[in-house]
Amino acid sequence: MALPSGISFSSDHKVWLPAHFNVAVPFIDRHVGEGRGAKAAIRTAQETVTYAELAERVNRTGNALLGLGLKPGDRLLMVVKDCPAFFYLFWGAIKAGIVPVPPNTLLRALDYAYMIEDSGCRLVVYSGEFAGEIEPALRQSPADALTVDAFLAKMAAASDELEPRMAAATDDCFWLYSSGSTGRPKGAVHAQRDMVVTSELYGVRVLGVTESDISYSAAKLFFAYGLGNGMTFPLWTGGTAVLDDRRPTPDTVFDNIDRFKPSLYYGVPTLYAAQLAALDAKPRDLSSVRACVSAGEALPADMFRRWKEKTGTVILDGIGSTEALHIFIGNRLGDFRAGTSGRPVPGYDCRILDENGDAVAKGVSGRLWIRAESAATSYWNKPEKTAETMVNGWLNTGDTYREDPDGYFIYEGRSDDMLKVGGIWCSPVEIENCLVGHPAVLEAAVVGHADEQGLIKPKAIIVLKQAADAGAALTDELMAHCKKTLAPYKYPRWVEYMPELPKTATGKIQRFKLRS
Repeated sequence: MALPSGISFSSDHKVWLPAHFNVAVPFIDRHVGEGRGAKAAIRTAQETVTYAELAERVNRTGNALLGLGLKPGDRLLMVVKDCPAFFYLFWGAIKAGIVPVPPNTLLRALDYAYMIEDSGCRLVVYSGEFAGEIEPALRQSPADALTVDAFLAKMAAASDELEPRMAAATDDCFWLYSSGSTGRPKGAVHAQRDMVVTSELYGVRVLGVTESDISYSAAKLFFAYGLGNGMTFPLWTGGTAVLDDRRPTPDTVFDNIDRFKPSLYYGVPTLYAAQLAALDAKPRDLSSVRACVSAGEALPADMFRRWKEKTGTVILDGIGSTEALHIFIGNRLGDFRAGTSGRPVPGYDCRILDENGDAVAKGVSGRLWIRAESAATSYWNKPEKTAETMVNGWLNTGDTYREDPDGYFIYEGRSDDMLKVGGIWCSPVEIENCLVGHPAVLEAAVVGHADEQGLIKPKAIIVLKQAADAGAALTDELMAHCKKTLAPYKYPRWVEYMPELPKTATGKIQRFKLRS
């Protein structure tokens, strides 16, 4: 499908947008004029929303927000489950010049109270399911608030015509709060152009998303990864998005794939591991899916191989971030390598630096920095953190990587999670991938632990497929497995078994909790 009118990309993948621009126009408004009015934009188990209905409801939403007293530049905190109302609120706010802020829907009252205060939002709209956390938060940090159902009643009564509020491509458009896994969440401020960049450069040019694709993301819309998968990529190309407001499980995911027949499926490694375990018990039909995508944590090479054997499809692993908005290094159909994050997405500059800020040679580990037009401009109210993370147009990802001789990037963990064992840097991810390759292991996390001399050594925390297998015999077997596969100093000196690993809502292992 051709690019929307007035938008182009240069030969070096830089975007050109009109001087006066509102990103809701190419994502929402244009589809009716291009003949997609009757096509399904959103499908759920309860309803189908066409592009014409979506455009009308976005306009009504923008007018309803303005009618409630919000003004351009005001923030709308929308704690909304994955449902069509998320689309209405997000794009209606943007079209009216209001800044939508969709936070993690799995947080607690204390987190929401902080975000209400930090964002200075004029209105909170929330799904009724989250009232148990939102209403106590509103008592701590008072703000105007409406449930989604109450807002939809106001939306239905509003005008269905709305002129877009024009802005510059680099003006503020929406915020995403980071997961806050090691501290207070940070509001990453994204510009009008950012969703255009990710949808075209990764969605179209790497993943090959087209108008005919049906996209289903188990990763939720509040997650930057899910926002692209489940909303911006299908809307950019005129495709169809499948939404499910339930917590994803192997059964719900397989049932949705069977019901809606998506051509693109997006998950996270934790979910793929659970799905593989479920496939051992019951085969499922994934013939509609032409590609699976993974992000959030590095996908172990063994998981990639087992998924391909069982389903006939490949999982395209990649790395993205809240700050970069979506995947900036990724595998692609026809160019993938198991156990790597792939190659840089066209238009994204990547470099690996040592502790002195100098570029390292291929094969040497260092901290990954990226430069991209989709990168957040700042953290709201966090000038020191902004200065530390966003330096001269480059974004410090906080991830440790190395590049192999063929240009594939290999994830070695968060920089703060790296271990120094016997004076040599050691990647916890490498040990975890080895452990997950053992047939008894479902998930693994590796952290540093002091031995009796106070020296740091690897410790493994294991989730088993069958909890009854835990014991000294299996521990010896796992240690031997690592010694045989890895450099000798990397094997875990201790193994602990747990029923589950602590994770963020986006599936990332919270190793800091395991260290403590």
